[in-house]
Amino acid sequence: MIHNLFLFSFFLYFNITSSTQISFSFPKNYQDTLTYKNPIIHQDFSDPDVIRVGDDYFMTASSFSHFPGLPVLHSKDLVNWRIVSYAVDKYPFKEFEKPQHGCGIWAPSIRFHNGEYYIFFGDPDHGILMTKTKNPFSKWEKLHLVKEAKGWIDPCPFWDDDGNAYLIHAWARSRSGIKHKLTINKLSSDGKNFLDNGVDVFCDSINHPTTEGPKLYKRNGYYYIFAPAGGVKYGWQIVLRSKNIYGPYEVKKVLEQGSTKINGPHQGAWISTQNNEDWFIHFQDKYSYGRIVHLQPMKWENDWPVIGIDFDQNGIGEPVEKFNFPNLPLTNIKLKKSDDFNELKLEHQWQWQANFDESWFSLNKRKGCLRLFSKFNNDKNLYNEPALLLQKFPDEKFSAIVKVDLNGLKEFSRGGLIIFGKDYFTLSIKKENNNFKIYQTSCINADKNVEEEMLAEKYYNEKIIYLKVNVENEMDEKLIPLAKCIFSFSKDGKTFEQIGKSCFAKEGIWVGAKLGLFCVSENENKNSFLDFDWININ
Repeated sequence: MIHNLFLFSFFLYFNITSSTQISFSFPKNYQDTLTYKNPIIHQDFSDPDVIRVGDDYFMTASSFSHFPGLPVLHSKDLVNWRIVSYAVDKYPFKEFEKPQHGCGIWAPSIRFHNGEYYIFFGDPDHGILMTKTKNPFSKWEKLHLVKEAKGWIDPCPFWDDDGNAYLIHAWARSRSGIKHKLTINKLSSDGKNFLDNGVDVFCDSINHPTTEGPKLYKRNGYYYIFAPAGGVKYGWQIVLRSKNIYGPYEVKKVLEQGSTKINGPHQGAWISTQNNEDWFIHFQDKYSYGRIVHLQPMKWENDWPVIGIDFDQNGIGEPVEKFNFPNLPLTNIKLKKSDDFNELKLEHQWQWQANFDESWFSLNKRKGCLRLFSKFNNDKNLYNEPALLLQKFPDEKFSAIVKVDLNGLKEFSRGGLIIFGKDYFTLSIKKENNNFKIYQTSCINADKNVEEEMLAEKYYNEKIIYLKVNVENEMDEKLIPLAKCIFSFSKDGKTFEQIGKSCFAKEGIWVGAKLGLFCVSENENKNSFLDFDWININ
């Protein structure tokens, strides 16, 4: 992510690639010879929002129907991040005992007010919800339903200088028939109630259709609304400004794909550092890899934000692939991906497909192992199975190896590795007629309730097995990135034998493909389980 680069080379690079008049004069220090490279997080953190509190930066993102939900990430340098908590353990709506693909927690905003951290988010089927805490590294309060509503999404609270509080939100066309309006409501100072029926402050279905994800700020007497428009994959970023919170607002397009390879660029957050730099964090929808996170330089000219670099000289910023590292203390924290299962709680990279039950797993039945109990599943496939333990794809290219003890697996139970999305693929071990079988399956269009297809199978006579998947990046004829998956297995963890054929991961609804572990059964055999000793991802 960080590359040594002499300052001379840095300026030469930008003189060659652009004759833009935009200049950035950040303070000089030892980091003038370091750059960061986008994306700063090659993982699916959709709709990121970021705040600074003192020297600390906190990010949250959409988590839809995966739990625990509402990840809270922490950074000291805006480039390197780690998950430190989840704001929602389980969801208070009964239907989320089963996966509700694409529903649930949409586009949150995180804010700090009067010594407390707030997160607001929209659930398109239930309304606007809120949670808060005094310590973002620990537990968050029980969710509070601020407004029961259908189709209200992407809320952002704002506490003004005069003590008044407001909340801006967008609309989900799938529930409300509206996709191009932004509305501001008065909010109680504690953030728990709406005080009026709201005022529509923006509506432009011609020039900026599908306007969503608004973030409300104030600077130099102007109210600013940062919002993406035009759709996730091929849209752009606009900024509105007005001296009155209810408008009228001037509108300016400030960031677009332009001449770059970074499509979108979509929804994010403005951050001012303690060293007087401005930055903008946003996401890029990278198909099967999900919505990955980018960091753009930003400055102000004539009370308008300038984001990225205007390479094509049309007055609109474009995303950078690399840039000078922020003038902040460099850290070495990383998002976790591997797991030795030595802790008595799951690491933060793991999420279930729905509200989870502690009876599905154990980390203390066998020390140093994750035990997944075989969960009864009589569906045609695993698409609506809640007890899938998954994590986001950690990079563009990676390999994952998991060591599995088969001694606890009973008849007609199976488990192993899964690559999950609207299509999914497994490398499974099954106990059948007192024999083990290893096999690869695929389920194309799993979301349409089709049955799995067996691609390859072999008998296996050991009690320990190592399962592996290699994920490689390819491009199709339309230059769309594809995550190619190749499965293999081993008796000793050293020599691996490929099984089946390669396949291509498929994104889910609003989320990227995921990698994970599972154990299910064709009958209600509660004594069946698999012990996962460790998973190593590189």
